[in-house]
Amino acid sequence: PTEAEDAAQDAFLKIFEAAPRYRPNASFRTYLYRVVSRLCLDRLRKKHPIYTDRLPPSVSAEPEPPEQIGRQETAADVRQALDALPPRQRMALVLRHFEELSYKEIAEAMDTSVKSVERLLSRGRKELAEALDNKRDERPPKK
Repeated sequence: PTEAEDAAQDAFLKIFEAAPRYRPNASFRTYLYRVVSRLCLDRLRKKHPIYTDRLPPSVSAEPEPPEQIGRQETAADVRQALDALPPRQRMALVLRHFEELSYKEIAEAMDTSVKSVERLLSRGRKELAEALDNKRDERPPKK
């Protein structure tokens, strides 16, 4: 099993075991994010993550159009820049921009304040933009 599958299994086991004590003060979705985020942060603290979700090589014998290659490079750059962020900044960005949670939902999921979420997102966006700018500067100019 992969790291993600192990984390998902642990999260659902933890939720199942805690079911009798669950009190729905917030949405279940927020509760689930909180449990999963805590488990993932614990795993990150215990060991360095193993990233196995890199973009696969092209399986086509046909050369890919330049715009497709550019999109793949951009996606890989964003993933690499996200992976380099501190875990709480990365989590806040993922919950906001990929999971489309509100600031309040993110605060509940991460067990922090809305102000803290705002700071995490601001710093995370700034660091992400800097990393992507540096990556763009490293690339040779297009012909």
